[in-house]
Amino acid sequence: MNFFPAIEKWFFPEFAIHEAFREMARDGHEGREGIAIWLGNRVDSNAKISRIVLLRGPGVIKQPDLLIIEPWLLNELTDVTIDLGVAIIGHIHSHGPYYGTDLSAPDRRYGIVVPYYLSMIAPDYALRENTPITDCGVHIFEPDVGYRRLPDKEIKKRIIIEQSNQLDVITIGR
Repeated sequence: MNFFPAIEKWFFPEFAIHEAFREMARDGHEGREGIAIWLGNRVDSNAKISRIVLLRGPGVIKQPDLLIIEPWLLNELTDVTIDLGVAIIGHIHSHGPYYGTDLSAPDRRYGIVVPYYLSMIAPDYALRENTPITDCGVHIFEPDVGYRRLPDKEIKKRIIIEQSNQLDVITIGR
């Protein structure tokens, strides 16, 4: 059994993107990075996002140019995914103005390194309403390559935004 099959397309309910930006903007208004985690299932060569996780409390440290998730909070996230029978498909986090949307050195050094994991970066602390996905940094962890940033043309082909508001929102942390 291959736990990490290659993924050709990621399917997102439109609400998953809006809710992630709304969550990150809460922190952006305070001048710090924010994050949202996407859960779902891998079926054939596709990933379908069905849940969004909001991380709160002292287990997630959010600063202007740094985001740290404490190990105990990651354990809690893992327990939730196991209980729900889903997988962590990816996440989106924000960078502040002038930091760009490439993965930073800490993102690469300490980030999740799972085959076909999706790591997105929203610009400007996610404070710009209706930011298109192509304005974000969209990165995929590929075996034997590492993280690779997708060009706009590939984003439009592989990231499918569905007109749906069907999505469970889960908050983890105190």
